[in-house]
Amino acid sequence: MAKVVAKIGGLVSKAPGLVKKAQPGFQTFLKYAKVELTPPTFSDMPKVSQGFVSVTNSIKTGKWKALTVKEGLLNTVIAVEIMCWFFVGEIIGKGSLIGYNIPGAFHA
Repeated sequence: MAKVVAKIGGLVSKAPGLVKKAQPGFQTFLKYAKVELTPPTFSDMPKVSQGFVSVTNSIKTGKWKALTVKEGLLNTVIAVEIMCWFFVGEIIGKGSLIGYNIPGAFHA
């Protein structure tokens, strides 16, 4: 028991140093989080609609055929990430992994 208390005391004494080491990384995270994680505003909507128009135009003209393998893989990884986050949101929203709980639909 005394060894455990001594180890905990040693960890507690190192905590301020660890906090100071982590602070620059946390500040960098906050800097990017304020920019990247903010929801779009009404002034951003023309850019969003222009992006959708450019995507549909590139699909119509066949521009996607000229992608490099690296760009194609990157686009695929991004699409899979978006799909996975959608499924995570669905699981959280449903409150269960499989199926919706519909009252009166199942008699146990």
